[in-house]
Amino acid sequence: MASDSSKDLSHHGEPVEEPQSQPLEDRGSNRSQRPSSAAFREFMSSSWAPRSGPAPERHEAADHAADRRTRLGAQLPGQTLVLPAGSLKTRSNDTDYAFRPHAAFAHLTGLGTDLEPDAVLVLHALPADSADATHEAVLYTKPLAGRDSEEFYADARYGEFWVGPRWTLEEAQTLTGIRAAHIDDLRDAIAKDAGNPEVEVRVLRGADDAVASLVDVVLAEHGRWSEDARDGDDALATAVSELRLVKDEWEVDQLRLAVAATIEGFEDVVRHLPRATGHQRGERVVEGVFAAKAREEGNAVGYDTIAAAGDHATTLHWIRNTGAVRPGELLLLDAGVEVDSLYTADITRTLPVDGVFTEVQRRVYDAVREAADAAFAVVRPGIKFRDIHAAAMEVLAARLEEWGLLPVSAAESLTPEGQQHRRWMPHGTSHHLGLDVHDCAQARAELYLDARLEPGMVFTIEPGLYFKADDLAVPEEYRGIGVRIEDDVLVTQDGCENLSSALPRRSEDVEAWMARLTSSR
Repeated sequence: MASDSSKDLSHHGEPVEEPQSQPLEDRGSNRSQRPSSAAFREFMSSSWAPRSGPAPERHEAADHAADRRTRLGAQLPGQTLVLPAGSLKTRSNDTDYAFRPHAAFAHLTGLGTDLEPDAVLVLHALPADSADATHEAVLYTKPLAGRDSEEFYADARYGEFWVGPRWTLEEAQTLTGIRAAHIDDLRDAIAKDAGNPEVEVRVLRGADDAVASLVDVVLAEHGRWSEDARDGDDALATAVSELRLVKDEWEVDQLRLAVAATIEGFEDVVRHLPRATGHQRGERVVEGVFAAKAREEGNAVGYDTIAAAGDHATTLHWIRNTGAVRPGELLLLDAGVEVDSLYTADITRTLPVDGVFTEVQRRVYDAVREAADAAFAVVRPGIKFRDIHAAAMEVLAARLEEWGLLPVSAAESLTPEGQQHRRWMPHGTSHHLGLDVHDCAQARAELYLDARLEPGMVFTIEPGLYFKADDLAVPEEYRGIGVRIEDDVLVTQDGCENLSSALPRRSEDVEAWMARLTSSR
């Protein structure tokens, strides 16, 4: 018999009430069974000992960060600058990725911790006749909730019971040297500046969409929003990126720490190569060994590790790391430890899996190392950043011609109309390094590729040659060989310092280093 669609009946024939509709965003908590009784809430908020532990101290980077804020403010007077740390990002359903603040926020506060989700640094423009400063810095943040609050035990994203204690406003101010205010005050503070016709309000877009939208709404309420305002926001993004082009003493020290930890990670990888060669996904073994060192000695890896064996080494950003590591092949390891301050190293070494280069592997490796040496030789204050790449390319083009691989002479290939050598070296030789592995990426070309080097700049030198397994333009003996050698370089007053020089570079030194490490296991 057909059912009566006009009503829903249970198996007893009684009408069943339709369930109340639950908002989609609330359904993720359906698995939870937290008590909500008044008795529970009262008991939960009682009988806690006072918080203990050392009082927070001013962060060692606070004075450097204050100087950076002063320099940024001097570039953009009369503009209130809104610089979000960023928000927690969902990984899956109700779990988040580990928080890492935006590089500009970290640079201007000195903070590299995970305390800052949803925090916003605002440099409020001061009147033009202010004697001592162009801006007042205020850190708007979500402070620690009391143990008498529901957030303490019920908020899985921010509650102390779930993720540990956050800072109080007083602690935030002590750590940073910046006046701290509650994040709930942010809207009114921006509105006050938006209401001043002598002040422009700029926001760092891409750091936190919610904060950028808030700024847009407030500006619209004051009749001051327009598409043209985005030009000012772009200028802010450019300024904070270019501010990091020259590192201060504290930043260089942090990069030295990152490099030292990275070298230890490379040593661990060599010691575990026998285990990697015995695993069907040996590249994952390599990746995991390095990641362990990064977590032990720093915050994490500075970027996804490239553990590329055999032909995988010819894929520039091979991060799947699913392949085998076979004797007789090369392993290209491009990895860096990010220390707690968020400064990262970026080093590459190409290693013979069984400890000894074959003749053709050595030929390619030595050519890449010679190209790197040529790049090092030109680094000094005053040269253009692009000159580093040109020096490396002269060597590689000459070697490719010598091996009979170029269809034209090296001289012809090096012309703008040629560039045939770039088939096997398609990337740039250098990029700036710091809080981001590709630091200062929003800088203008005239301050990046066309910039004159200055003491305190830190960048990579990383030439390579990549002969893919299906490359019919080269003899078979070259196919499947990928080599890159990458070091981290500090420009000094009269030249440069290779910060990663403790990691062997010459082919014979690499072999001796690997033999020493594997024999000491």
